[in-house]
Amino acid sequence: MPKKYTFLLALIVALALPLFMRSGSLASEVLIYALAALGCNLLLGYTGLLSFGQGIFFGLGSYTIAILLTRLQLPMPLALLAAIGMGALGAAVVGWVAIRQRGTYFVMLTLAFAQMFYFIAYTASGLTGGDNGLLDVPRPAFMDTPWKYYAFVAVIFLAAFALLLKVTDSVFGRTLLAIRDNEDRAAAVGYDLKRFKLLAFVISGAVTGLAGGLHAMMTGIAPLSNAEYHTSEMILVITVIGGTGNLFASVLGSAFYVLLADWLSTLWPRWLLLLGLLLIGVSIGMQRGLWGLGESAWRRVFRKTAAATEAPLAQGEKA
Repeated sequence: MPKKYTFLLALIVALALPLFMRSGSLASEVLIYALAALGCNLLLGYTGLLSFGQGIFFGLGSYTIAILLTRLQLPMPLALLAAIGMGALGAAVVGWVAIRQRGTYFVMLTLAFAQMFYFIAYTASGLTGGDNGLLDVPRPAFMDTPWKYYAFVAVIFLAAFALLLKVTDSVFGRTLLAIRDNEDRAAAVGYDLKRFKLLAFVISGAVTGLAGGLHAMMTGIAPLSNAEYHTSEMILVITVIGGTGNLFASVLGSAFYVLLADWLSTLWPRWLLLLGLLLIGVSIGMQRGLWGLGESAWRRVFRKTAAATEAPLAQGEKA
């Protein structure tokens, strides 16, 4: 799909959420986790790297903006840029080590880094607040209501989405696809695999750090849960549900996961069990995610329309 149509779909979602949702915070959460899924999709869908370390960058973004806003009283734009920078720096460190391995060993390294970061965040209570997290993360006065903050998040989301579209549609993005499809052949052609993978990691970490910073400002807290393994798992699940290899699919996955989780939580206290069963069904029945399901449905409709159009023409030719 041409990138202008992909961006148009993202714009429609950003404009439609306020029309169909009552909660500005929930709408903001959809776009924030979509941002995190975009970063994960760049690694998984475009580079073929299954990373369980995305929670590290999300947590770094949350802690960075919380510390800078609550303790140093830095202006919000500078704090947000610092969250992006810390996410990128954390990804550079993790990626520099992890990309030296492939397959299962790569996955295990990212998981080990995620667990290590969690325990550092838990024990460094003087810096991170430990189990209590960092409280009272402020927002500027012009974002004093949930829907005003949603408007701010939507602008940031669309800007990041447009930038990632340019990245994936560039020579760099196509090289990542070549690495994903056949690493050995890409290396034989002469591409520096480690450099491309590391750069993909850095971009992914920057976007995920941005999402973590926005989440901390939305909730007013940078909790320890943002650094847990569950966060990495959730971001990965959102990415897979939406579909890999297409940026707008990450938006679909985020909307599906966040809204479904919110609805199920009102039905039963143990709603995670229901969510797990639904995710199993999605994984078995829709291996290409929601985007793949939509593509298949569109092809069926197009084929039926084309067949219905061609049938009268064929009859006329016979006559």
